[in-house]
Amino acid sequence: MQRLALFDLDDTLVDRRLAFSAWATEFAGERRLGGEAAGWLIAADRQGAAPRDQFFREVRERFGLAQAPEELWAAYRARMPELVRCDPKVLDGLSQLRASGWRVGIVSNGMADNQLAKIERSGLGERVDACCVSGDVGIRKPDVRIFELAAERCGLMPAGGGWMIGDNPEHDIAGGRAAGLRTMWVGGQDRWPGGGLRADRTVVDAAAAIGLLLDGAPGAPLR
Repeated sequence: MQRLALFDLDDTLVDRRLAFSAWATEFAGERRLGGEAAGWLIAADRQGAAPRDQFFREVRERFGLAQAPEELWAAYRARMPELVRCDPKVLDGLSQLRASGWRVGIVSNGMADNQLAKIERSGLGERVDACCVSGDVGIRKPDVRIFELAAERCGLMPAGGGWMIGDNPEHDIAGGRAAGLRTMWVGGQDRWPGGGLRADRTVVDAAAAIGLLLDGAPGAPLR
């Protein structure tokens, strides 16, 4: 198996939940929406599962805002990259992976401006070989073509295998498996929610996943 490691972005390489919580608190405070507004925003976000156009229509209606949903969404996409952080241990680990011969890519669903800005501002851009963002390439996970494109952009053959690491059972684990990749689920202490299909490994965070890859025999499946 070739040394290819593909990573999801949000809540895998960067802590989207923490960044969104900061955004919600800031958004509510700037608009004086009241003490319960930030909590409502976090709940309505559904950990990123709510479609953004629908989410901002609900936000506008809930708080009677004058701005159009499209304007609120655009402002959100501009602000979120400034709030996301990548753990220095993850950044160092990615550099170690590449130094040891791994090709590293990011595969993310989302708007191109938002996701690519997160990658650059968090320091990830200079530590990976390639990025595939659905809004940029026109393919969304779990479609196998986005994983194949990521492998090609890393300079490898899609059929050569590798690893997909992410937190979403459908997009990352099922999608990666369908593309012929081994998978690691970033689930912390959570119970696996994906039914019968399971990841090859479960890890607490991306740093742990990187550690497993670095400890494994080069190019061989981890046991």
